[in-house]
Amino acid sequence: MINKIKTKLSEDIHLKELIQGSLTFFILRIVGMIIGYAFTLIVTRNLGASAWGIFALCLTVLQIISVIGKLGLDTALLKFIAQYNAQRKIKMAKYIYFKSIIIIVSLSFLLSISFYYLSSLLAERVFGKPHLASYFKLISFTLIPFVLLSINSESLRAFKKIKEYTTLQNILPFLCTFIFFSIFFYILDIKNIKVAIIAYILGISISFFISFLLLNKEFSNKNGELEKISLRQILSVSFPMFLSSSLFMVMSWTDTIMLGMWRPEEEVGIYNVAVRLSMITSFTLGAINSIAAPKFAEFWGKRNLEGLKRIAQQSTKLIFWTSAPILVLYILFPKFFMGIFGEEFRKGASALVFLTIGQFVNAACGSVGYILQMTEKHKIFQNILLIATLINLILNIFLIPKYGLNGGAFSNMVSMIIWKVACWLYIRFIYRINTAYLPIYWR
Repeated sequence: MINKIKTKLSEDIHLKELIQGSLTFFILRIVGMIIGYAFTLIVTRNLGASAWGIFALCLTVLQIISVIGKLGLDTALLKFIAQYNAQRKIKMAKYIYFKSIIIIVSLSFLLSISFYYLSSLLAERVFGKPHLASYFKLISFTLIPFVLLSINSESLRAFKKIKEYTTLQNILPFLCTFIFFSIFFYILDIKNIKVAIIAYILGISISFFISFLLLNKEFSNKNGELEKISLRQILSVSFPMFLSSSLFMVMSWTDTIMLGMWRPEEEVGIYNVAVRLSMITSFTLGAINSIAAPKFAEFWGKRNLEGLKRIAQQSTKLIFWTSAPILVLYILFPKFFMGIFGEEFRKGASALVFLTIGQFVNAACGSVGYILQMTEKHKIFQNILLIATLINLILNIFLIPKYGLNGGAFSNMVSMIIWKVACWLYIRFIYRINTAYLPIYWR
């Protein structure tokens, strides 16, 4: 059996690269998750659900604003650099990167200043909680390094540096945060949620600095000729991706924002923990996407649709079988898993079930979003997300005031299923590729 697998991998270099990259991401992601959940646990056990709710709201607002700061250039650079790297045109990749950085830094700087001075207005008018203003002002200092870390990580991913990408995205920021928080909390005896935010700022800043050093090493290769490409050409690719990222972010965080507007911080904290747990269901989807996305761009650049199809189908089968056991465990024992974070978190058991079902469909449909974006169908992807986002928004408006976190979780589940299934159907119709996998139906 082992010899058969080895033979298959030696015959299919792309499958070998997919499995090696995914396995690297998987192992490092587990380490990152352990660190992330340890940090969540230490905050919730010592400061309670309300404190974690404040931290979660700060991160939510930061991530939403960062989407504007990136302007879709993170995904665009993933596409451009992967294609030019495959063609051995590193000079071209470097040129596009630095041209994009000028826009990103300028825009993020303006957004950071605006965020700082509008924090009071945001806290009072949007959330109806004036005490959040000081926390928002503090997190505003994270915006520039947060955005640049994302840009550099995606660029390293385009070079297929999965170990570096995963470490920067999932391990180093929260590892540094955990260390700094422990020092402030236990050694310096500063026991409030601002300590967690300051620790996070330091963690992101250190991670960004390291990402810059690693990426500079990749760009030191001078291969390829330099071809001029205008800013307009770059933005023509990045802007639709920016709109898609914006819609995806709105859809992902509308429930948390509306819970923050209409429900107590305790409920926001409980819901955030349920979201983080549910995402384990699609854990391997992230692992596969870490290497599959640049592979899709590479295959499309070479117009090798058969290779793209093979990688998409091989990956989804792996995703299904690693996601199914977690789904079953969460549905059978939701109170147990939520109760790990404290007795009050058991209230989120039903929310965990709804969110997990949505994440399971997300995993079972495969890497549909990246396939559309890497094959120049980003506008189609944008339109699908727009419809799903509107449905998510409407459901949240009606369900959260009445059902609280369960209403938010149900809205999240429905919108997730809609956009994933719609993307799957479109890819199947246009490319004749079935990216989804179910044991009872695979053709």
